[in-house]
Amino acid sequence: MREIAGNANLSTQIAEVVKEAIVTGEMRPGELYSVSQLADRLNVSRTPAREALLGLADLGLVRIERNRGFRVVRREPRQIAEVFHLRLLLEVPAARLAAQHVDPALIDGLRRELADMGAAAADHDEARFMAHDRAFHALVLTAGGNSLLVTTVAHLRDTIATVGASTVDRTRSLADIAAEHLPILDALADRDPAAAAEAMRRHVAHTGELLLAQVAAENGRHLAPAEAELIRGTQDKAKE
Repeated sequence: MREIAGNANLSTQIAEVVKEAIVTGEMRPGELYSVSQLADRLNVSRTPAREALLGLADLGLVRIERNRGFRVVRREPRQIAEVFHLRLLLEVPAARLAAQHVDPALIDGLRRELADMGAAAADHDEARFMAHDRAFHALVLTAGGNSLLVTTVAHLRDTIATVGASTVDRTRSLADIAAEHLPILDALADRDPAAAAEAMRRHVAHTGELLLAQVAAENGRHLAPAEAELIRGTQDKAKE
């Protein structure tokens, strides 16, 4: 876990550190963790640590067990499918809209984030990579002029942070994930709404399908047709 920087917004900083630890696999679903050990590890008091965990519990990332500690929540395939179903419904039309409102600042910002993703991939720094991945998507969402989209998609991504980076080195590398963003950038630079929407659809759907299959396997069961259809059906509608 990274160190806490200063005393400002302690509970927010602690929550971010815990989310990073979940994403990178340092904290694993189902295992019991102690609040006091977490506070000691981060060199903070228990009060902000508890506040941070209460917020993460509200997001459904952890489950607090009275007088025992907390556990990272294990995600079910249906939850993964529902999140990516919503992401496709939101991010595909947002990319189409963004292509109609392109300016040089947007393209420059996307190029910077993609370059930073590449640098993080080279360093195999998953936490830094995911921060720039989120920033890339946030820029696209913001370009359409609806700031609520940014917070809504960020919340959706937070709800599956337990598997947010789990395809890395299993079905694809960080460099592979970064490469999936290049067609989105190219389509936006060309001001091509249809191509931007299609590139976003392919990227989000591919991530969802990989995670869905992986979580089903980790839970020791076959993927239900209805779960796969949430993503596949949304893809078909997005093409129309």
